[in-house]
Amino acid sequence: MAVVVAAAAGGAVALVVADTTGWLARSRTVLARDTLASEGLRQLVVSKPVLSGAFRPSRIYSQRSPGVVTISSEFDGPQSTGIATEIGSGFVVSLGGAVLTAAHVITQQDQHGAVAAKAVYVTFPDGDRVHAKIVGWDLVDDVGVLTINPKSHDLRPIPLGDSRRLAVGEPVAALGSPLGDPNALTVGVISALQRVIPSLITSSDLLDTIQIDAPIAHGNSGGPILNGRGEAIGIAAQTQVGPNGGFDGVGYAVPIHVAQHSLNQLLSTGHVLYAWAGISAEDLTPAIAKRFGYAAQHGALVDGIALGGPASSAGIRPGHRNVTFLDQQITVGGDAVTAVDGIPVTDANDLARIVAEDLRPGEYARFSIARGSRRLELRVQLGSRSYEQQ
Repeated sequence: MAVVVAAAAGGAVALVVADTTGWLARSRTVLARDTLASEGLRQLVVSKPVLSGAFRPSRIYSQRSPGVVTISSEFDGPQSTGIATEIGSGFVVSLGGAVLTAAHVITQQDQHGAVAAKAVYVTFPDGDRVHAKIVGWDLVDDVGVLTINPKSHDLRPIPLGDSRRLAVGEPVAALGSPLGDPNALTVGVISALQRVIPSLITSSDLLDTIQIDAPIAHGNSGGPILNGRGEAIGIAAQTQVGPNGGFDGVGYAVPIHVAQHSLNQLLSTGHVLYAWAGISAEDLTPAIAKRFGYAAQHGALVDGIALGGPASSAGIRPGHRNVTFLDQQITVGGDAVTAVDGIPVTDANDLARIVAEDLRPGEYARFSIARGSRRLELRVQLGSRSYEQQ
């Protein structure tokens, strides 16, 4: 049964061309505005979590809904209409006025890449509406950051949780503005972790999404996904739509630890830097390892490297022979990465995730390699990548 993936906060989106040296480069597109004043860099909120021995949606709603906002983004529309307005959600995360949302809520795509909304407004649950400033965005992880004048409204920031410690089956609540109606709550559970899904706004994948079954709809994108303690553990990003256009019980959220990486850098410097290994890879499975003589059963088969890049300089070898095996095209004869700094690599997505989330530009990382029947360790000094659309 065919399905399509749709943005929870609509608007036409088009793919942009990703970096051709491999998805491990983890390219990021950002818009850098004026550097925030020091008051905009105040410590992210550490307000008290909702204290409860059980999952209590009504308590979560009463405590956290004041920090959730409706975002109205204005773009150039057709000549006959002049202005097109897209509706999404967001949530306040600092007393300095920082607001997290999804990148596709505040941007659109044209032939040149991402285009920022000409004007953005934030509406609080009490109906008060204020102007917001775009700080920047991270297209590949679909994270956007706004700021508002902290004196313009009483701010009730939502604390950020630990999305690295989630469990399948854990109850969650989604807050936002489905169909443009503000202040709505839905509940469900975490259905799966580390889902890899196509991005709606780049040709890359979102590598580490949280799958939930809490209903989310057009307008929910950018809103918080909350745990039982009332902490944001994700940002609503996409929903899967069935053949009849209805919600199939599959929604996706960007983990908050991924979003926080972008948030912190955008607030402090106006741009986002990510570690870069200069590798493209595919999955090493037990069947492939047995057939082609690899010393490990799981890992990331290196099928390409950027010449002169970190992996190339460290001596990592790419595959050189394209074969068909079990009805799949694979590239063999090169190295397989089995761990980075002792963190196991089970497949290509693991390697991309570790480089993007756990490593920093300029660091040295220890890559554990299976080179045929041999095992060795190579020290790689990571590079950095930041793609900006001014």
